[in-house]
Amino acid sequence: MRFLALLLILLAAPSVGRAENTAFKVGVTTRDFSPHEPYDWRGATTHALRAMIWYPATPDSREQPQWVGPPVVPFFSTGTAARDATPAPGPKRPLILLSHGFGGTMTDLAWFGSALAAHGFIAVAIDHPGNNGQDGNTVEGFSLMWLRAVDLGAVIDAMLADKTLGGQVDPTRIGAAGHSLGGYTVIEVAGGVTDPARMSAFCDSPAADAQCRPSSQILDLRRSNLTRLNDDPDYRRRYDGAGRSYRDERVRAVFAMAPGLGPVFTPESLGKIAIPVAIVSGVADEIVPPTYSAEALARAIPNATVKLFPHAGHFVFFGNCTAVGRLFIRAGCSDPEGTDRGAVHAETLGLALDFFSANLR
Repeated sequence: MRFLALLLILLAAPSVGRAENTAFKVGVTTRDFSPHEPYDWRGATTHALRAMIWYPATPDSREQPQWVGPPVVPFFSTGTAARDATPAPGPKRPLILLSHGFGGTMTDLAWFGSALAAHGFIAVAIDHPGNNGQDGNTVEGFSLMWLRAVDLGAVIDAMLADKTLGGQVDPTRIGAAGHSLGGYTVIEVAGGVTDPARMSAFCDSPAADAQCRPSSQILDLRRSNLTRLNDDPDYRRRYDGAGRSYRDERVRAVFAMAPGLGPVFTPESLGKIAIPVAIVSGVADEIVPPTYSAEALARAIPNATVKLFPHAGHFVFFGNCTAVGRLFIRAGCSDPEGTDRGAVHAETLGLALDFFSANLR
């Protein structure tokens, strides 16, 4: 038994260590934020925005390894942090909102959030209602995807009012970052307007790419969406909210990783985005090929930048996988040949730090 326990620990060891030369110890805590009602929970069973927050902590904080997955045999390493540590003193700090992809969780970008905190930012990630890996996916959570932007606005309100961390946040320096559908979300927060008919037209065209070859689960959700649109007037009314702008003026810069659904945005809205936008993606993205999403968005948004990582796939922006993760989480832990996930993370973080430091002054 002792040999088995040792073997499991060794299998769980991360393949990439913690970044060096960081300025702060990292604190981590969780919250259940309760936005003002009525709130569109999109059929979710949990009526709270579950959040994880990373922040600079005092020098005497005792950091511990942070993992995602079963405690004994975790799947991902997300660095080190001190649970509920005392926030470091100092001036008010920039706040970065983090948005996960379709069916993801607030821990998907934990590696990114903890690294931002180590460099003086406060980062907060949430589980989007009706579209997360804890509670599952509802028709509303999948189809009313533009309401994810409302979640980020509610999180800003909650963070500014938080008794412990609210006083640490500089309300004039707020940014957002997201992966995949979270990348779509932050472009929306920047001012992109959704037109679902545009995505349908794209998928019916010769340009259709991997985004137009959905899983059986997504096909089921799409069928249910069509049924609800025909049979449920209230649902139809909510669905018609797609054409609104969900721009949050408090967000001053956005960083999108492998952003999905590029064709769904109206060109006019993208051309009016007036805040800095940075985009990163993998050349070999098998879920959201960059041609009609990352690259097209960068061309359509004034002064946006794009960085394409050679060989990299869609899930390179997930955390560093343990040996157990590589064994059981094939999709999220498998990178195309020639990809160094740790190197991609390091460069992505460097780009994000430079980007947010320059634009959230």
